[in-house]
Amino acid sequence: MSTKPETAAAPPASDTVTIEVDGRKLQARKGQMIIQVTDANDIYIPRFCYHDKLSIAANCRMCLVDVEKAPKPLPACATPVMEGMIIRTQVVSEKAQAAQKGTMEFLLINHPLDCPICDEGGECQLQDLALGYGNDGSRYAETKRVVVNKNIGPLISTEMTRCIHCTRCVRFGQEIAGIMEFGGIGRGEHQEIRTFLDRSVDSEVSGNVIDLCPVGALTSKPFRFTARAWELDDHASISPHDAIGANIVVQTRRGDVMRVLPQTNEDVNECWIADRDRFSYPAVNSEERLIAPMIRRDGQWVETDWPTALEFTVQGLKKVAQKHGAEQIGALASSAATTEEFYLLQKLLRTLGSGNVDHRLRQSDFRDDADAPSYPSFGRALREFEALDAALLIGANPRKEIPLLNLRLRKAALKGARVSAINAQNYDMSYPIATDVVTVLEDMPAVVARVAVALASLKKTPIAAD
Repeated sequence: MSTKPETAAAPPASDTVTIEVDGRKLQARKGQMIIQVTDANDIYIPRFCYHDKLSIAANCRMCLVDVEKAPKPLPACATPVMEGMIIRTQVVSEKAQAAQKGTMEFLLINHPLDCPICDEGGECQLQDLALGYGNDGSRYAETKRVVVNKNIGPLISTEMTRCIHCTRCVRFGQEIAGIMEFGGIGRGEHQEIRTFLDRSVDSEVSGNVIDLCPVGALTSKPFRFTARAWELDDHASISPHDAIGANIVVQTRRGDVMRVLPQTNEDVNECWIADRDRFSYPAVNSEERLIAPMIRRDGQWVETDWPTALEFTVQGLKKVAQKHGAEQIGALASSAATTEEFYLLQKLLRTLGSGNVDHRLRQSDFRDDADAPSYPSFGRALREFEALDAALLIGANPRKEIPLLNLRLRKAALKGARVSAINAQNYDMSYPIATDVVTVLEDMPAVVARVAVALASLKKTPIAAD
């Protein structure tokens, strides 16, 4: 169940209710949860388990509010609004504040006092809310529980003694990624969030549970013990790993890349990024990278400075143009390059008198150039993929190739869209496949052609003979 509040269009009058929150009259859509209405109106209610991209669990009870005529505080994340409802948050209600302080005391009973060594320190929701709702001492004198850590792979580090059982990681796997890798076993304080049979976490978007975890139970293993949050400088950037262009934040310390996080953009990547976006940054600091320009002299590559390298390149291009003609100069651009770099490259080539610029590094057959787009695209906004009635995947495994687009296709499939595939092998998708055709690579064009003929027949549209 999606809990994202709808703010794009005003609801019909019949679907609108009027409520009062801390003395303010607010308009809300019938059926919305209290926390959705308060978030939309900049009224803060503390929470741990609630997330607007995940279903409602009401596990943590940190969002308890005082609702008039209710016998006890109610969870704001799981209480739908009603006409005339009067709500008092922790700001004005001692009853709500006492309930939240009691919840915080229970959450801290078994939580270890390891903030000085915890990677979540400085950006931990539990740490922040404990400052506002916790006590300066604990009444709990019994032995704290300890959960043995599990090795779940090279990307995510676990300290499950810190876990407060918010189940965000469990719900993310079930509802967003489509692969349930975390689950809960046991009851009460003996409950553990863990992988099944101690397996590793292998989802292509698994790193998002690090951002979802409100405490330090799940942290980044490559980032572990390398820096503190307050030491890092943020730099807005775009992921180069696929055609999505996920919005990311590159965090650096003294010029070294230390971490990559998602930046929310509902039209592109929402609040998620793929694991390759998140964990590929160590290559930036690798000692194997070329950090200085090199030129070939007497058959050997030698390091040099930038002015020398640029002058060497200019002279080389001029010699080729004078000897063989400018039309013999060509350039291939990396598909990972930016639009600005593409523009500068073609500007350079055309200034030299050549138009031989291309980005198709792996293509050898160019007979369809007249019909091929000069700049490939999806042909529609990413948001629109969620509203598709049907989709056909041809020689594609979006789960691995474009993970964030795959999340959009999964949403469409769960809404009833028929997703079919024609591939050379049977890929493990994260949503139901209506029709799955597996054929050898050589026969794939014929299969696609039959599908095109069938579609043309249904649409009564003539199809070209070639």
